[in-house]
Amino acid sequence: MSDEFDAARAKRVAKMKEMPFDGQAYKKLIEAGLTWLRTNQASVNALNVFPVPDGDTGTNMVLTMQAAYDEIKDLGHHKVGDMANAVSQGALMGARGNSGVILSQIWRGIARGLAEESVLTTENLAKAFALARETAYKGVVRPVEGTILTVSKDMAIAAEAAAKETDCPIEMLEKIITAADESVEHTPELLPVLKQAGVVDSGGKGLFFIFEGMLRFIYGDPLDTPTMTIQPLASLDFEEAMHAVEEGQDWEVVVDFYPDGELELAPFYDKLEEMGTSIQVGEGDGMYRMHIHVPLENRYLPIDYIMELGTITNVAIENLLAQMDELNKNTEYDRLELTNIEPGEIAIVTVSPGPGISRIFASLGVAAIVEGGQTMNPSTQELLAAFENLPTDKIIILPNNKNIIMAAKSAKEVTVKDVYVVPSRTIPQGLAAMLMHNPQGDVAAIAEKMEKSLADVRTGEITTATRTVKIDGVNVESGQVIALLDGKLVLAASSVEEATLGLLEKANAEDYELITMFVGAEYARADANKVADAVQHKFPDQEVEMQDGGQPHYQLIISIE
Repeated sequence: MSDEFDAARAKRVAKMKEMPFDGQAYKKLIEAGLTWLRTNQASVNALNVFPVPDGDTGTNMVLTMQAAYDEIKDLGHHKVGDMANAVSQGALMGARGNSGVILSQIWRGIARGLAEESVLTTENLAKAFALARETAYKGVVRPVEGTILTVSKDMAIAAEAAAKETDCPIEMLEKIITAADESVEHTPELLPVLKQAGVVDSGGKGLFFIFEGMLRFIYGDPLDTPTMTIQPLASLDFEEAMHAVEEGQDWEVVVDFYPDGELELAPFYDKLEEMGTSIQVGEGDGMYRMHIHVPLENRYLPIDYIMELGTITNVAIENLLAQMDELNKNTEYDRLELTNIEPGEIAIVTVSPGPGISRIFASLGVAAIVEGGQTMNPSTQELLAAFENLPTDKIIILPNNKNIIMAAKSAKEVTVKDVYVVPSRTIPQGLAAMLMHNPQGDVAAIAEKMEKSLADVRTGEITTATRTVKIDGVNVESGQVIALLDGKLVLAASSVEEATLGLLEKANAEDYELITMFVGAEYARADANKVADAVQHKFPDQEVEMQDGGQPHYQLIISIE
């Protein structure tokens, strides 16, 4: 950094130290934390332990923070306690995934510590971080160290120590962020699976980015330049980018290329930012893929620029608005015939990742379906909205994904209705639970039967590895087909058929009666038929069924019962 830059930063910090951190200042800090987290969202997503396409921690935390900021962006509160309470409420209702729910609990604890306070002080900040730690740990049934919980604990310890050394909230924040950074780097030593995968905890890293963003705002540092990292090609999520099309950035350009030399990422990003938004860059075996949204007049600029850097092997240009219109026309969730619930009956709310699976749930009698699953965890608010207007107070929620259970429990806590969360972790478990449903039964008894039924089915999942790693003794190469059995990685293979047969062997499928395969949206039905034939040939005594699932990312979801 130049001397001029250092002097300007010092002048800004000195000025901000003289200002009271009231409710409006707190709002700016929240906005800065959200902005910096969003800037580094892809980096957090890429820290997924398992090589499966569900690295959505960064996305869930961004959406949770966005909900928190939306709650306060137009508020004129000057008392920091009032603003903190609004942040807590927004985060709670917008919480997505386990990481988002825990993050909402951290903001809840901070709000408790700042209740009735007019401005931030080192004393009330220390109290706030201590209550954040306490609230976050209490919100998890079985707390695990080496996660975002540990980072929140270490931040609280640093806040307590800093309060004894300084009366300046900015100096305190510096010490807290240093502690958070060190805590994140230490997470692999506390959680062996992180060390095995060679990553730090993603939730802890996201929490660090939020508070680092606040400090960067205080320093006057930019919040829109990401930590420069390259993602694996398979982890690029263009569908997520589709949901954030900015006005005027109506064209999507994707370019595959081999650079002539080493690609200097920082100037590459800088040049692309002059052309458009939603920039993503992935790398695999020396080939790079660049994704960007641009206005009509700029649609050829990225191509011309990359031609100067190396050899282009493939180009795709799409009209995003036309794609979005087509997606909106073809949505199937709104056309499902759901069960009409009478007052006093039990209503089942289920989460489904695909239209085919939704149709099956609808045929089994669910009253409401929330679209969601891997990489698209619904918020507390969305789950709440699914049943709040139903004409009954007896509700059972089937999350059907381990990363949605906490949000479902949060929805239960903010309603006066009698809600039971049956902790289904997979689609097959959710379908098995539906077989226990009786709309006129006792809601507690039905929920108990549903929960017991979860053990009657095993779940297989076939997908494509997003990176090279060794997990649970299985060596995986990026791009291989991998199989998960009840959430555990069990093998890597060269084809979907090989992975499916290997998974069924490990599941001892010959001891069960029925094998049902739910075919994913991107997997050809003809290929699925061949796999089904191979399964029937290998397991001639079992009944083999195939259903259109329509789920993203997973070629097959397999129910073994």
